[in-house]
Amino acid sequence: MQRVLVLEDDDDLRTLLCDLLVASGAQACVSAASFEAMVRQQEQVLQCELALLDVNLGARVPSGLDAYHWLRENGFEGRVVFLTGHARSHPLVRQAHELTQARVLSKPVNAKELMALVRKPDGSHDA
Repeated sequence: MQRVLVLEDDDDLRTLLCDLLVASGAQACVSAASFEAMVRQQEQVLQCELALLDVNLGARVPSGLDAYHWLRENGFEGRVVFLTGHARSHPLVRQAHELTQARVLSKPVNAKELMALVRKPDGSHDA
């Protein structure tokens, strides 16, 4: 069983993702709508084994890339998966693809792929 962080600025999508992940076997879902909301939940966030991070959290606010770096700087050792609705050519998406310890999935996300993330017990990093 895993604890999962979902950082997503779209309220409906964030709720849907958490519901799906818990239904797929996640022990708990820590939900955050912004970088700041994630940091406020630091203790619970850093106990997660999987982080789903929206690449773009809005204009002129910290991005999912900022969240990734904060997580790693604070000792997060779990798997990271970025979610994006942007093209691969978008600067943030390009940066996310360059990270070797993360995976990038395009929205809309395939439900089976999400469920498989929760069920993957070995903590492997897919490229």
